[in-house]
Amino acid sequence: MQLDTTLAIVTGGASGLGEATARHFAAKGATVTILDRDANRGEQVASEIGGHFAETDVTQEESVQAAIDLACNRMGGITAAVNCAGIALGIKTVGRDGAHPLPAFQQTIDINLVGSFNVARLAAVAMARNAPEPDGARGVIINTASIAAFDGQKGQAAYAASKGGIVGMTLPMARDLASSGVRVMAIAPGIFKTPMLAGLPEELQAALAADVPNPARLGDPAEYARLAGFIVEMGYMNGEVIRLDGALRMR
Repeated sequence: MQLDTTLAIVTGGASGLGEATARHFAAKGATVTILDRDANRGEQVASEIGGHFAETDVTQEESVQAAIDLACNRMGGITAAVNCAGIALGIKTVGRDGAHPLPAFQQTIDINLVGSFNVARLAAVAMARNAPEPDGARGVIINTASIAAFDGQKGQAAYAASKGGIVGMTLPMARDLASSGVRVMAIAPGIFKTPMLAGLPEELQAALAADVPNPARLGDPAEYARLAGFIVEMGYMNGEVIRLDGALRMR
């Protein structure tokens, strides 16, 4: 697989890691369909990169299936799916106001984990219809985990659980889809300068960056995008989770 012939869907492609990925893929010649709930921003980014947009709720089967059908119709198929849609809530298991609200935990799992699986399983059906490459490849799925899956902090029970699920399903999903020629990988980013983090005070951003061993800075979403592009083109990479964190180990 090569990026200049890739037909990609990117969830969460209206901002952050997803937007960087959509822009990088398109710049390298890929055709991209952005899946996001933010219709205004999603349409804008899609227009700027010469791609397509589908307003999508990743937790809903009908919504995702409609988006995949649209992507297949507009692009002629799907060969790569990158799942970047997600939320991060900071709530302790028991805090000043009592126990962690169950709906908040369920929402985090539903969007981050169930949503990723929902997109992956339906995209895999579309990929299985592709004509195989010489090595049998028909597509690749890249899910977004987090270093919180391994080093979860206080207030990250829900987030860490959702990202731990991404890690846990990577290998079995890769094994499930091997006969279809579809690879499955995951990227576990560290602290990246996404719009959510960019809204923090500069001194706090500097403090977070200082904890990163080398290079001592926040991650650039473009670095995530380049790694995703490398995974697409590196056909022997399968069933693995790659940490992208400057050697950061959260304490």
